[in-house]
Amino acid sequence: MKKIGIITAMEEEFQEVEKLMTDEEVKRMHNIEFYEGKIKDKKCVLAKCGVGKVHAARLTQSMIDNFKLDCIINVGTAGAINPNLKIGDLVVGRTVVQHDFDITAFGHSKGYITGIGNYVKCDDNLLEKLKETINKMPERNYEIKLGVVATGDIFCTEKYMKEKIRTKFDADIVDMECGAIAQVCYLEEMPFLVIRTVSDVPNGENARTFDENLRLASRRSANVLKEFLMSN
Repeated sequence: MKKIGIITAMEEEFQEVEKLMTDEEVKRMHNIEFYEGKIKDKKCVLAKCGVGKVHAARLTQSMIDNFKLDCIINVGTAGAINPNLKIGDLVVGRTVVQHDFDITAFGHSKGYITGIGNYVKCDDNLLEKLKETINKMPERNYEIKLGVVATGDIFCTEKYMKEKIRTKFDADIVDMECGAIAQVCYLEEMPFLVIRTVSDVPNGENARTFDENLRLASRRSANVLKEFLMSN
């Protein structure tokens, strides 16, 4: 990997990755600030897209168009819908689905996108390398799971919605950006990877727990990213 694009959604997520960078140079294009530098010896381009699928797609396309990247890694936080996950656990995306994409009126299943399908796979080569990195990491007090990321333009708070998404897509976590990043990368034939740490569990009150755990979850995802880049 000669140059890696790193995308976060929120400022707290961005800050935890930016702390790892050296030799930074800020380039402003399309009203987006791209931080070009290094994490250890790996050349990286870091940017914050903002919350939601349109913001994420816009930044992903801009990053691909303006930088010669080998891959894109989405780093950040997520809500757990797998009952076996708890706050602080980390999910590496195996596949990504957009749970709010609905053309079922035309005979397709929920989440199906014309020309894409239901799920977009994360890059197998990157996944294997990340799994090797995880296996070499020291003993930890949290779980790391390979799973399904479900994306939609809604911050999931209701238990019934959590269960509906979990049952329909066999998903492990919900977020608001991964699906758009995955779709653009698929169309551009850009390898991508997702690293998300659980910040909350949809239960009607998880907006508060999200705020409480945002920094911890952001730091944990950034640390796993660091380990991955250092060992590959």
